[in-house]
Amino acid sequence: MSAIELPESEMPDAELVQAARAAAEQSYSPYSRFAVGAALRFADGSVVTGTNIENASYGLALCAETVAVAKAMAEGVRGGLEAVAVVGPTADPITPCGRCRQVLNELAQLGGTDPVVLCVGAEEVRSIPLSVLLPHAFGPASLG
Repeated sequence: MSAIELPESEMPDAELVQAARAAAEQSYSPYSRFAVGAALRFADGSVVTGTNIENASYGLALCAETVAVAKAMAEGVRGGLEAVAVVGPTADPITPCGRCRQVLNELAQLGGTDPVVLCVGAEEVRSIPLSVLLPHAFGPASLG
């Protein structure tokens, strides 16, 4: 399955996108000024958000998606990941970095899902299955 490009007004997950936008407003990004928000929706309808957190030692920065996954795991969520929205400050939709794709994959594989990732820009949303963003993923089943 490839990416589907839709105007944000036509997206079925407008509330998830809005949650990611609200999370981005809490970004701690004093160095890059590149505020990112992420929102994860689970099968039970719950939504967990995260935002990027920078650090003066750049390698210690945390991406929004990783923060959201860590928050979900800390709250005991282990499966049922249905959708992820990622919002950045650019006109074009942004996609999760490679590390975040792997972190999202771990949570998805624990629940046996292939969530859709909504990559959000100023006026456009790309809906891409995680398996397309991270083909041939390494996960818990790979250790069997």
